[in-house]
Amino acid sequence: MLLAVLNFVVVNMCLKFLSHLPAFELVLFRALLTLVITFTILKAKKINPWGNNKKLLILRGLFGSIALTLFFYTLQHLPLGTAVTLQYMSPIFTLIVARVWLKEKPQSIQWFFFSVAFIGVYFTRGFGDDVPYGVMGLGLISAFFSGCAYTVIRKLRVTDGPMVVVFYFPLVTVPLIAPMALMYWVTPQGRDWLLILCIGVFTQIAQIYLTKAFQTAQVHEVSIAQYIGVVLSLLVGFFVFSEAMGPINILGIVLIMLSVGFNAQWSRKKRAL
Repeated sequence: MLLAVLNFVVVNMCLKFLSHLPAFELVLFRALLTLVITFTILKAKKINPWGNNKKLLILRGLFGSIALTLFFYTLQHLPLGTAVTLQYMSPIFTLIVARVWLKEKPQSIQWFFFSVAFIGVYFTRGFGDDVPYGVMGLGLISAFFSGCAYTVIRKLRVTDGPMVVVFYFPLVTVPLIAPMALMYWVTPQGRDWLLILCIGVFTQIAQIYLTKAFQTAQVHEVSIAQYIGVVLSLLVGFFVFSEAMGPINILGIVLIMLSVGFNAQWSRKKRAL
């Protein structure tokens, strides 16, 4: 999960450099590159790309497509801090959905760890002034569908491998998003193409490791590690984009690191019993 988070941070950094391109177009580029790379790997390894549990695979692709498109939309219509804060509700939604669907039961203390981590997210990013509530609602919907997608990935562990699960994400996304992308098309220029290629490559790596994480361990053991992405994003913003970082941001980083560390330690002890 940590490897997945690291690669997603690189992807988000590239997206920030490409903020002049429409969100739908960026989603399409990301999906197309992932589709080509994944299909090539599956063919090279002689793995059936169509998988076994097609209904769940399509559902994973649909949930992921909705979540990704809404997240990119909120990035362009909300302050960055607000959009990121809303998206990091997804681990909490993942816990809730997994509790209902998969009957996986985190301990009460792990709910506490998740709550502390989210408070840390709020301290590092916060909510901007004069934020449209409608767009905020879309951000929460994006986080909810991310949680649903991660739960489906966990469910698919007994029928399909990580690469097949990754393949279905862009397979569903491309036909859904292409009409809107073409409607608002802006042709990339110069270094845009290199950044778009990086988005495709690093997304591929991130999706593989994220899928492996959710298929290997229970949701409450690994999903909290996604909050490390907030810490890394804050550091990237400070060192790469010269964004301000004050004492309250540092407090948020400390809270996130402590909650992730204690949750990992608790999970290891519980597994050893």
